[in-house]
Amino acid sequence: MVKRFPSVRQFVRIVCLLFTVGILFFHSAVSVRAMEESPLFDRETNLTGTTDTQTNIREPGSSEDSDELRELNVANNLTITYDNGNGNVAGPVRILITLTMLAMAPLLLIMLTSFTRIIIVLHFTRTALNTQTVPPNQVLMGLALFLTFFIMSPIITRINEEAVQPFDRGEITQEEALEAGMEPLREFMYGQTQVKDVRMFMEIADQEWDGSLSGIPSSVLIPSFVVSELRTAFIIGFLIYIPFIIIDMVVASALMSMGMMMLPPTTISMPFKILLFILADGWNLVIGSLVKTFY
Repeated sequence: MVKRFPSVRQFVRIVCLLFTVGILFFHSAVSVRAMEESPLFDRETNLTGTTDTQTNIREPGSSEDSDELRELNVANNLTITYDNGNGNVAGPVRILITLTMLAMAPLLLIMLTSFTRIIIVLHFTRTALNTQTVPPNQVLMGLALFLTFFIMSPIITRINEEAVQPFDRGEITQEEALEAGMEPLREFMYGQTQVKDVRMFMEIADQEWDGSLSGIPSSVLIPSFVVSELRTAFIIGFLIYIPFIIIDMVVASALMSMGMMMLPPTTISMPFKILLFILADGWNLVIGSLVKTFY
């Protein structure tokens, strides 16, 4: 009968297992011996330390001002302070609200500001010029974003002065800060919203409207503002299209009269459109007139 010896892999596994067991045994023995020989170890209570010595300077909750609180050493106790907290909302709920607002920031930027009208008009302008992707989408988005900040800067300043700073100083509660922050936005949206859009959504919501801003809830004012912005942007885009359509018609008629029916009219008309846009200082006219519609 042939006697089998363990392979090299099995031998290595056995050695590693014995080594691990030895380390655990040695660590347990050293820990117990160190505790027993320590002068601060109480054999009766199995606790370290002495009852006559405290590691904290004073008891938690005994500080009278912020300077004493900073000097407080509570040893194993944990103290968490929140600056400018008024106790209205718990910490985890406050963090959840903050993260939600950050996630909704792009949506609020698009829906509650002048961004929608600006970006639609700029896209209409590019399409009317028939330049395909010139200017590129990144340039149009950046231009629309900076124009939005330019138009909304007075509203942002009011929100900061009337809502953010008083809430940061603890002068108003969170509900009052939200209401004060929404008021400048509501006034801006109300000035750009058409009456028929407000009446339509008020009828859908089965509510009566007295004709004032205070009588319109935000749930009605926001969609009314968005619909009005879409209507206004399409009207401006149509007006921009008119001169370029005339150029397309003239070029198409000229090509038809010369018998060049296989040549696309847009290929010939595009240089004339760009020339007309440059001679008329088109970007100045479009952007200037667009920004003035908000004032």
